[in-house]
Amino acid sequence: MANTTHKSTGGTGGTGGTESFGNQGKGAGQNVGDAARKVADEGKSVASTAMHKAEEAASYVGHKAEDAASYLGHKAQDATGAVSQGMKTLGSTIRDKTPREGVMGQAGAAVASQLESGSRYLEEHGLQGIGEDMTNMIRRNPIPAVLIGIGIGFLIAQATRS
Repeated sequence: MANTTHKSTGGTGGTGGTESFGNQGKGAGQNVGDAARKVADEGKSVASTAMHKAEEAASYVGHKAEDAASYLGHKAQDATGAVSQGMKTLGSTIRDKTPREGVMGQAGAAVASQLESGSRYLEEHGLQGIGEDMTNMIRRNPIPAVLIGIGIGFLIAQATRS
Protein backbone atom coordinates (compact mmCIF):
# COMPACT_ATOMS: atom_id res chain seq x y z
CA MET A 1 0.00 0.00 0.00
CA ALA A 2 2.82 2.27 0.68
CA ASN A 3 3.97 1.78 -2.89
CA THR A 4 0.55 2.58 -4.23
CA THR A 5 0.42 5.78 -2.26
CA HIS A 6 3.89 6.68 -3.43
CA LYS A 7 2.98 5.98 -7.05
CA SER A 8 -0.16 7.97 -6.70
CA THR A 9 1.68 10.90 -5.15
CA GLY A 10 4.48 10.60 -7.69
CA GLY A 11 1.99 10.51 -10.50
CA THR A 12 0.17 13.50 -9.14
CA GLY A 13 3.41 15.29 -8.47
CA GLY A 14 4.60 14.59 -11.99
CA THR A 15 1.32 15.64 -13.49
CA GLY A 16 1.20 18.61 -11.20
CA GLY A 17 4.70 19.56 -12.28
CA THR A 18 3.74 19.27 -15.90
CA GLU A 19 0.58 21.24 -15.30
CA SER A 20 2.57 23.85 -13.44
CA PHE A 21 5.06 24.12 -16.32
CA GLY A 22 2.18 24.23 -18.77
CA ASN A 23 0.51 27.02 -16.80
CA GLN A 24 3.75 28.96 -16.72
CA GLY A 25 3.98 28.62 -20.49
CA LYS A 26 0.37 29.69 -20.91
CA GLY A 27 0.93 32.53 -18.46
CA ALA A 28 3.87 33.83 -20.49
CA GLY A 29 1.82 33.49 -23.67
CA GLN A 30 -1.05 35.28 -22.00
CA ASN A 31 1.32 38.02 -20.85
CA VAL A 32 2.57 38.48 -24.40
CA GLY A 33 -0.99 38.43 -25.71
CA ASP A 34 -2.11 40.91 -23.06
CA ALA A 35 0.83 43.16 -23.86
CA ALA A 36 0.03 42.97 -27.57
CA ARG A 37 -3.61 43.82 -26.87
CA LYS A 38 -2.55 46.75 -24.69
CA VAL A 39 -0.20 48.02 -27.40
CA ALA A 40 -2.96 47.64 -30.00
CA ASP A 41 -5.47 49.40 -27.75
CA GLU A 42 -3.00 52.21 -27.07
CA GLY A 43 -2.30 52.46 -30.80
CA LYS A 44 -6.02 52.73 -31.49
CA SER A 45 -6.35 55.33 -28.77
CA VAL A 46 -3.44 57.37 -30.14
CA ALA A 47 -4.82 57.09 -33.69
CA SER A 48 -8.28 58.11 -32.49
CA THR A 49 -6.85 61.08 -30.61
CA ALA A 50 -4.75 62.10 -33.60
CA MET A 51 -7.76 61.85 -35.89
CA HIS A 52 -9.85 63.90 -33.47
CA LYS A 53 -7.12 66.56 -33.27
CA ALA A 54 -6.86 66.62 -37.07
CA GLU A 55 -10.64 67.08 -37.33
CA GLU A 56 -10.46 69.93 -34.81
CA ALA A 57 -7.61 71.55 -36.74
CA ALA A 58 -9.47 71.21 -40.04
CA SER A 59 -12.60 72.69 -38.47
CA TYR A 60 -10.56 75.57 -37.03
CA VAL A 61 -8.95 76.26 -40.41
CA GLY A 62 -12.35 76.07 -42.10
CA HIS A 63 -13.82 78.59 -39.68
CA LYS A 64 -10.85 80.90 -40.14
CA ALA A 65 -11.23 80.67 -43.93
CA GLU A 66 -14.92 81.53 -43.60
CA ASP A 67 -14.03 84.47 -41.36
CA ALA A 68 -11.42 85.68 -43.86
CA ALA A 69 -13.84 85.36 -46.77
CA SER A 70 -16.50 87.23 -44.82
CA TYR A 71 -14.00 89.95 -43.93
CA LEU A 72 -12.93 90.29 -47.56
CA GLY A 73 -16.56 90.39 -48.65
CA HIS A 74 -17.28 93.21 -46.22
CA LYS A 75 -14.17 95.08 -47.36
CA ALA A 76 -15.20 94.68 -51.01
CA GLN A 77 -18.67 95.92 -50.16
CA ASP A 78 -17.17 98.92 -48.34
CA ALA A 79 -14.89 99.62 -51.30
CA THR A 80 -17.84 99.37 -53.67
CA GLY A 81 -19.72 101.89 -51.56
CA ALA A 82 -16.72 104.23 -51.55
CA VAL A 83 -16.31 103.96 -55.34
CA SER A 84 -20.03 104.59 -55.82
CA GLN A 85 -19.88 107.66 -53.61
CA GLY A 86 -16.77 108.89 -55.46
CA MET A 87 -18.52 108.48 -58.81
CA LYS A 88 -21.52 110.42 -57.56
CA THR A 89 -19.30 113.21 -56.22
CA LEU A 90 -17.29 113.38 -59.46
CA GLY A 91 -20.52 113.55 -61.49
CA SER A 92 -21.76 116.44 -59.35
CA THR A 93 -18.41 118.22 -59.64
CA ILE A 94 -18.36 117.85 -63.43
CA ARG A 95 -21.93 119.11 -63.65
CA ASP A 96 -21.09 122.14 -61.49
CA LYS A 97 -17.78 123.02 -63.21
CA THR A 98 -18.74 122.65 -66.89
CA PRO A 99 -20.60 125.32 -68.79
CA ARG A 100 -24.34 124.92 -69.11
CA GLU A 101 -24.45 125.54 -72.85
CA GLY A 102 -22.58 124.51 -75.96
CA VAL A 103 -20.70 121.34 -76.85
CA MET A 104 -18.70 121.35 -73.63
CA GLY A 105 -21.89 121.77 -71.59
CA GLN A 106 -23.56 118.87 -73.37
CA ALA A 107 -20.49 116.64 -73.01
CA GLY A 108 -20.11 117.56 -69.33
CA ALA A 109 -23.79 116.88 -68.66
CA ALA A 110 -23.58 113.51 -70.45
CA VAL A 111 -20.47 112.45 -68.51
CA ALA A 112 -22.02 113.59 -65.21
CA SER A 113 -25.24 111.70 -65.98
CA GLN A 114 -23.32 108.53 -66.84
CA LEU A 115 -21.25 108.76 -63.64
CA GLU A 116 -24.35 109.27 -61.52
CA SER A 117 -26.14 106.43 -63.31
CA GLY A 118 -23.14 104.14 -62.78
CA SER A 119 -23.08 105.14 -59.12
CA ARG A 120 -26.73 104.18 -58.67
CA TYR A 121 -26.16 100.88 -60.50
CA LEU A 122 -23.18 100.07 -58.29
CA GLU A 123 -25.15 100.86 -55.14
CA GLU A 124 -28.09 98.72 -56.22
CA HIS A 125 -26.29 95.71 -57.71
CA GLY A 126 -22.82 95.71 -56.17
CA LEU A 127 -19.90 93.65 -57.46
CA GLN A 128 -21.99 90.52 -57.87
CA GLY A 129 -24.39 92.32 -60.21
CA ILE A 130 -21.49 93.64 -62.25
CA GLY A 131 -20.04 90.14 -62.54
CA GLU A 132 -23.36 88.67 -63.65
CA ASP A 133 -23.89 91.41 -66.23
CA MET A 134 -20.36 90.98 -67.59
CA THR A 135 -20.90 87.22 -67.87
CA ASN A 136 -24.17 87.72 -69.75
CA MET A 137 -22.61 90.31 -72.07
CA ILE A 138 -19.69 87.99 -72.88
CA ARG A 139 -22.10 85.11 -73.59
CA ARG A 140 -24.15 87.27 -75.95
CA ASN A 141 -21.08 88.77 -77.69
CA PRO A 142 -18.14 86.36 -77.43
CA ILE A 143 -16.04 87.63 -80.37
CA PRO A 144 -16.09 91.32 -79.37
CA ALA A 145 -15.37 90.26 -75.76
CA VAL A 146 -12.28 88.33 -76.86
CA LEU A 147 -11.10 91.26 -79.00
CA ILE A 148 -11.60 93.66 -76.09
CA GLY A 149 -9.66 91.29 -73.82
CA ILE A 150 -6.78 91.18 -76.33
CA GLY A 151 -6.83 94.96 -76.60
CA ILE A 152 -6.75 95.41 -72.83
CA GLY A 153 -3.93 92.88 -72.57
CA PHE A 154 -1.96 94.78 -75.22
CA LEU A 155 -2.47 98.08 -73.40
CA ILE A 156 -1.37 96.57 -70.10
CA ALA A 157 1.71 95.08 -71.76
CA GLN A 158 2.60 98.48 -73.26
CA ALA A 159 2.06 100.21 -69.91
CA THR A 160 4.27 97.76 -68.02
CA ARG A 161 7.00 97.86 -70.66
CA SER A 162 7.69 101.59 -70.16
